Amino acid sequence: MPGDDWTSDENDAVVADYFDMLQSELAFRSYNKAEHNRQLQSLIGRGRGSIEYKHQNISAVLKAMGEVWIGGYMPRFNFQMSLADAVARWLERNPQWLGRSPTTQGDGEMLQEPTSLWVGPAPTLSNEPEPDELQQTLAVARRYDVVGRDKRNRELGKAGERFVVDFERATLSQAGRKDLADLVRWVAEEDGDGAGYDVQSYGSDGRSRLIEVKTTNGWERTPFHITKNELAVADAKRDEWCLFRLWNFSREPKAFELYPPLDQHVSLTAETFKASFD
Repeated sequence: MPGDDWTSDENDAVVADYFDMLQSELAFRSYNKAEHNRQLQSLIGRGRGSIEYKHQNISAVLKAMGEVWIGGYMPRFNFQMSLADAVARWLERNPQWLGRSPTTQGDGEMLQEPTSLWVGPAPTLSNEPEPDELQQTLAVARRYDVVGRDKRNRELGKAGERFVVDFERATLSQAGRKDLADLVRWVAEEDGDGAGYDVQSYGSDGRSRLIEVKTTNGWERTPFHITKNELAVADAKRDEWCLFRLWNFSREPKAFELYPPLDQHVSLTAETFKASFD
């Protein structure tokens, strides 16, 4: 068995063990990686190193799927898609994982204060991953519809928008513009979708900021969905509109901003069409 391709049962066992550790880590519960490894060795008959390598492969799968992973198991790519299938099976059997509250951990306290949010540079060609890693990541994202999953996760989207509203208010208050902080509006919550942006805010100089929030639990390069209306508003209000990308949201939120025209920053792919009868 050692040296052979892993079976579906073996993959399912190692994935279940990984998520058991990951859930403990996110809930700030202690666990013993060596003991988990020993138990798996007894269960599936694989060696310690082989299991540890597979755990790193699972981290890579989760990164590609736009999810969090165990910090001590750095992602190692060139995994077999059968392992990605096993992760997808686990997520399908445990829908509460994707439906968990993304802004709290453990006893429910806030993950991070909005005032401490790190806002950095957007991804560029200069900081692009290695070609093999990038291609496998994009292949997994397409196969498991990572974009659609984040779009359908209303809890995730609303939590991200709420976080940005708090961040904008806190930033303005710290800049001595509480008058403007009091004017920040959560447009998507108060008026509903359709405005082409989620938050109405301001710069410290009083200029308008129309913020469209895109949130993921994954890494900064996780693809995201953007509507035709959002693109139209971005084009019509170039001096005001920005896309605020929140990533790594369920663990330690980070962010970057993109400004129109968006096709200078990202590749825009049309995926849906309107069908009508003449």
